[in-house]
Amino acid sequence: MLQFSARRFTAVALLGFLSAGSAFAGQTLSVEESITLPAKPAEVWKVVGNYGQLEAWHPVVAKTEITKGANNKVGAVRALETRDGAKIVEELLNYDGRKMSLRYKFIESPLPVSDYQSTLSVVAAGQGSKVVWKGSFKAKGVEDAKAREIFTGIYKTGFEGLSKQFGS
Repeated sequence: MLQFSARRFTAVALLGFLSAGSAFAGQTLSVEESITLPAKPAEVWKVVGNYGQLEAWHPVVAKTEITKGANNKVGAVRALETRDGAKIVEELLNYDGRKMSLRYKFIESPLPVSDYQSTLSVVAAGQGSKVVWKGSFKAKGVEDAKAREIFTGIYKTGFEGLSKQFGS
């Protein structure tokens, strides 16, 4: 399992700002990760689909606060604080409880990317469920591979939290 601590999360993000990398912010990159869990999709969606409580399953997130709008409603803005104090602000772009899918974007973030949008979805998989987390973005100040590595680590760390809750 990937050990991606909160300190490393911020260290990698800050490194991105300090790096004089040759990446050009122009090419849209993407990352997609998934995990299969033994729990029913509706059970997993209750946790993953709660836009206002990312800390309930992502071990790096210490606090989530809805600062504008209503939880799970398009246009809702959430402020995240990581365990090491980094702050991220995101806006909910789409929420479909029946299809168990939500899409959001960064408004503010210390991470070395621009134009970040992400989709989280839960689908049936055999007797359990599959959670898919995919994001698209442009690297900003770091090489493309480094930007992809950062989000791969963030997604996998979140899945480690889900695995602890639901098994794997």
